[in-house]
Amino acid sequence: MASTSDFKNGLVLNLEGQLWTITEFQHVKPGKGPAFVRTTLKNVMSGKVVDKTFNAGIKVDTATVDKRDMTFLYKDGTDFVFMDGDTFDQINVPAKTVGGTADYLLENQEAMVATHDGEVLFVELPASVELVVQHTDPGLQGDRSTGGTKPATLETGAEIQVPLFLNTGDKIKVDTRDGRYLGRVTS
Repeated sequence: MASTSDFKNGLVLNLEGQLWTITEFQHVKPGKGPAFVRTTLKNVMSGKVVDKTFNAGIKVDTATVDKRDMTFLYKDGTDFVFMDGDTFDQINVPAKTVGGTADYLLENQEAMVATHDGEVLFVELPASVELVVQHTDPGLQGDRSTGGTKPATLETGAEIQVPLFLNTGDKIKVDTRDGRYLGRVTS
């Protein structure tokens, strides 16, 4: 249990049996009437975002979410196997739970795995990862030097849009949240 005065970004609430994380909150004290807290909540499982207002001082249920850094080992059928670096425990995470994160996940890559009561809620990668372009068509003579893009397949199998000057074998930085090209990596 927590009071509305304990709200902070990232706190996970248990509302009507569903887990919601606070993404934004604001304490409001109007000139007339009681104070309240305006929040933006994101459903941990579905990703749905809602706005909800709480009266100041009320108690709400909180959920204990254990977030651990783990290493992705390999894919076992449709499951992804992760290992805790401290305890060396391995867990299988269903492909449905990993979701779109799988597009940017390589073996031996670090990821943050969140669990609640032994159930994996989600897998989160760093904001950006470095991947090799597995295949892309060469840029054609006469193509613009700025502003043009072409499709490229990454080593994980994901397909993103990249600038025309990139070639197969180039290492690039990709935003894991929306799949945007961020830049070329020079070694």
